[in-house]
Order: sequence, then C-alpha cells, then structure tokens
Amino acid sequence: MSATSTSRRALVLGRGVSGEAAALELRRQGYLVDFAEDVELVVASPGVHVKSELELGCEELKKRGWRLLAVTGSKGKSSVVKVVTDAINLAGGRATACGNYGLPVCAILGEEPGWAIVEVSSFMMETTVLPPDTFEAAAILNIQEDHLDRHGCVEVYHELKKRLLACAKLGIIGSDPSGSMVAADEPLIKGSYFDNAILRSNGIVAVELMRVAGLGDDAIARAFGAFIPLPHRFSIVGEFNGVRCIDDSKATSLAALAAGIDMSGTGVRLIAGGLAKGDDPNSVIPHLTKRVKKVYLIGRCAEVFRDAWASFVDCEVCGTIDRAVMCAMHDAAKGETILLSPGTASFDQFESFGQRGDIFAELVKKEGQKKK
Repeated sequence: MSATSTSRRALVLGRGVSGEAAALELRRQGYLVDFAEDVELVVASPGVHVKSELELGCEELKKRGWRLLAVTGSKGKSSVVKVVTDAINLAGGRATACGNYGLPVCAILGEEPGWAIVEVSSFMMETTVLPPDTFEAAAILNIQEDHLDRHGCVEVYHELKKRLLACAKLGIIGSDPSGSMVAADEPLIKGSYFDNAILRSNGIVAVELMRVAGLGDDAIARAFGAFIPLPHRFSIVGEFNGVRCIDDSKATSLAALAAGIDMSGTGVRLIAGGLAKGDDPNSVIPHLTKRVKKVYLIGRCAEVFRDAWASFVDCEVCGTIDRAVMCAMHDAAKGETILLSPGTASFDQFESFGQRGDIFAELVKKEGQKKK
C-alpha cells in the first residue's frame, strides 16, 4: 500500500473480527492500514504507539456519548455480560454486549449510543491504557489460575485483571483469588441460573452493575427470571436411563473444571483434557476425590492429567471424545452424571469449545439411543 509522506499509517496485527473492526475505525480516522497475520511475537520500538482494539473502541465510544460497563474475571464473564445487557434492554433501555463476548468494541461504533457492556480478557489488558473515567463501573468476578501459557505466572495474570479497575469510576469485586465470596447474599437472584454456591457471587456482581445502570429491583428480578444461559455453560443435554449428561465445554481452565464438578453433585463421570493452559492439575484433586467416580481423558494433555490424578481417582486415557463418551456411557449407572468439563482449551482437536460441546451432545444422544 502506497502512502504520501504526510499520511498516517497503522499496522493491525491479526485479521480476525477484532482486527477487521479496528481497521475499519482506523481508516475512518484517516489512517492507511496494513495487516500482519500469523505473527507470534511483536517487538515495538519506544516511538511506536501500541494500543489494543479494546482501547481504540472504548475511546471512540466515550467520544460518541456511550456509557460503558466492564466485566472481567476467570469464570463467568460472558454470562454476567449477557444478563446485564438483557436487563437493560428488557427495561426499555439500549445496551450492546461487546469485547470478548458479542461484537468487537469497534464494531458497535456505528450504532446509536447507549450502554456498552464490555467483556475484558487478560489478553486485551496487555496493551490497553484508558483514563480512570472510561467505565461507569468495572467488575472483577473472580481471579483464579488461567492462561499461564500466555502470561508466564499467576501474578502477571492477576495483575492484568486488576488493572481494569483503574479505568473505572467504580470498582466491584466479586470473589477473592481463593474463590471465597466477598459480597453478601442477594435475594434478587433467587431461583435463577445464578442461584447456587458456585455462581452466586457472579450474580451479585451482575445486580450491582444493573444498579449502576439505573435499574430498580423489579427490573433486576425480572431480568434474572427471564435469563437464558449461554450454550456450553453447564448445559444439560439429555438424560438417558437415569444418567444425566452435562455439556460444560466452556470450562477451559482447571478452576472452571472444579466448579463444574462441584455443581454436579456426586457420582460424576468426568470427561476432561485437551490443550492445557499451564495451570496446576494438582489444584483440583480435592474436587475429584470428593465427587468423581472416574475420569475419561482426551486430548494432548491426557497423560499429564492421568499422572497427576491416577493415585486419587480412577483414570482412563481415551484419547478422543467419541471413545470417552462411549466408555462413560457404558460405565454409568442410574443416578450418575456424565460431565464434559475439560479444564483446557480445545484447539488440539477442535475448532472451538463450542464445537467440542456440540460434538459431545451429539455423541451422548447417539450412545443414549443405544441404551434404550
């Protein structure tokens, strides 16, 4: 791409939906845009301004009169963003989910201003610097172990999450790093998807964000009552001969795996494994020994997980999800639960956690028909 000596140039790394949305906005601002794809490492000199698509989009949203709420954390971000977005829209307002869930932030710039409910990942915060009044409120749901393959150590990961609070007028904290609940109980979530020991703290944070957006108790309770959970988040996909089958494919960290086990009761037959993120497999042993009858291991880290867990729980290396489902369905007895809660990324064998969950659902239904 040619340019005159006075033209401003911008290089966008990656050509996914966020990269394309950022490029469109940069062109609107008068930049000549190039793309760099399949890049694993970028070294920038001090004279080059590096910013994330999140930073670019939030700056422009503020200029155009939007009001912003932000959500980060290790587990449950998308569900909180969705319930808050749904609540504002049900109450007659205008809200759009964006960021790590929904549309890229830059992709909503053409919409009529309203509330932007932004899901923020640790990856986004690596190259984001925003003023302290960017978000009306920013919430950290919980901070556990995740993405250590990217960030190197848990301290860096936690610090990136906490950095979001400096960009907001109000900070809301859901759970501390050990997972214990900080906030008090909240009757408005009673009977909802969030009304359980694992997700209650996330629901309480969602209530606080809705209040920042000006919603009253009636509107908040109505939103929780109408909430439809996102796919692959502890979704019951069927019950066959008294065996319940649950798709929790979005559990891409071991902390999320532990939560899935705890929500399943006892008699759990767990399908786990995939592309590990560097978190410690020993961290979930207390959850395995308390509730899991057997683990069926798949993916690249199957042997690593087996070596860590085999002294505490029965483990079988199945390799693939079809064999894991077949074995689990064969072994399961009435009253037990087959739980897909991998504790890993999916990219060693699947295009996404969604594809992994969809295949699991198809397989259990197929195997379930055989048992009738």
